[in-house]
Amino acid sequence: MKVVFLQDVEGTALVGEVKEVKNGFARNYLIPRGLAAPATKENLRYAQLLAEREARRQAKLDAEARPLAERIAGLELVIEARVGETGRLFGSVTNRDIAQAIAAKVGAEVDPHHILLHEPIRELGRRDVTIKLTRNVSAVVHVEVVPDEASKAIVERLKAQEEAARREAEKRQAEAEYAARAAQGRRGGTAKENASEDE
Repeated sequence: MKVVFLQDVEGTALVGEVKEVKNGFARNYLIPRGLAAPATKENLRYAQLLAEREARRQAKLDAEARPLAERIAGLELVIEARVGETGRLFGSVTNRDIAQAIAAKVGAEVDPHHILLHEPIRELGRRDVTIKLTRNVSAVVHVEVVPDEASKAIVERLKAQEEAARREAEKRQAEAEYAARAAQGRRGGTAKENASEDE
């Protein structure tokens, strides 16, 4: 069924667009909720007006959002979090935490819903996070999650354990290589030398 979209439907269409959709989707979801209407001549004319109005509204929103995007683009945010014995965070860092960090750093309010996190951050480290202020205006900020003061001792201990484990693995590997070379020497040379002697 061909319908005219009266509102944005994420992942499907924008306001004013005319699209072919499945009959059940149109009749059971879009039309009853006022998101779309059947594509009649009258509704098509209305869709044209809606599209023009939406384009003007979107241009205004974009113009208002650009200065904020320029202020926060490339911003370095450091967020402290409490860390457990395993090195993972107690809880997580959410889009709301990132919005608060932006407000504290530049004094600008960002709607947490505009911060695109597929899932909350649950580990220490640095990552880039996209902030989609409008449909056409976005900015990327750099978020580094570090341990809070109470957790720094835990993190240092975990790093020391990882370093000790790495050194132990290197030691075992060196011993294994030495044993292999020693066994090779007892057999009377390398396999290549033994092969040349057989000829």
